Amino acid sequence: MENLETRELRYFTAVAEEAHVGRAAERLGMAQPPLSRAVARLERRLGADLFVRTPRGMTLTAAGEVLLREGRAALAQVEAAERRTRRAAEARGRAPVVLTAKAGASSELMAKLLAAYAAEPDAVEVEVVLSSPGHQALMLRDGRADVAILHRPFDDLSGFDTDELLTENQVLVLPAGHPLSTRASMSVVEATSIPDLPPPRWPHLDGTYPDGPGPELSDLTQVLQLVRLGRTAIVLPESAQVNLRDGLAVVPLTDAPRVTTVIAWPPHSTSPGVAGLVRTASRL
Repeated sequence: MENLETRELRYFTAVAEEAHVGRAAERLGMAQPPLSRAVARLERRLGADLFVRTPRGMTLTAAGEVLLREGRAALAQVEAAERRTRRAAEARGRAPVVLTAKAGASSELMAKLLAAYAAEPDAVEVEVVLSSPGHQALMLRDGRADVAILHRPFDDLSGFDTDELLTENQVLVLPAGHPLSTRASMSVVEATSIPDLPPPRWPHLDGTYPDGPGPELSDLTQVLQLVRLGRTAIVLPESAQVNLRDGLAVVPLTDAPRVTTVIAWPPHSTSPGVAGLVRTASRL
């Protein structure tokens, strides 16, 4: 069988995500008949049915689910290669390193890392991109970032090379003066079921939020302000205490999993800047 083309993967992914050929054709800016033919031709070449056709639309078969998962990863790699190549060309050999991290997280560690790396004789510029929790791994995979600060077990580290920087316990941050703020310790179940302090809700990758009574938030600064106002409480790595100001209290958690902060990068990276930043991180 001939190798799959990125065009075919884009067609298939659009139909799979829209669950309807007509909507997928509109999204792709093409007519419906050639899209239907392209999908049918792909199924013949693969020797597998990728969709179950119904009057209401298209649903994926088991084989289709595999191709959607693998196809998304392949398309992300293509997009990443294009982005990184363009950046390198525009920088004429001195491309900056794009580092992504959660807004408000690991700030002290990042400050030490950036200061130490800037002192290296061959250091290049580092662009720091802060974003909502959960987006860092995606940005690393699709080429918007060259290196990321991630946290295990919360982030998906699959497919990355990593170096561990810090492992620590977790704590509950709640308003100072709250009746529970004087507790010597607390369990995770207790911490996340305080009636008047519902946990904050973080956005999914598509921008939607899970259901729940907690406030919809996108960065740690917003969270801490609402904690001070008595609207929510949040579980954080214990190192976050360094940046806490008045109006907040901290209670250790007895059964929360330990959090490991890692620096992550694509295994195929050939960027001298990424290599230098990782070397510096490993010495901290």
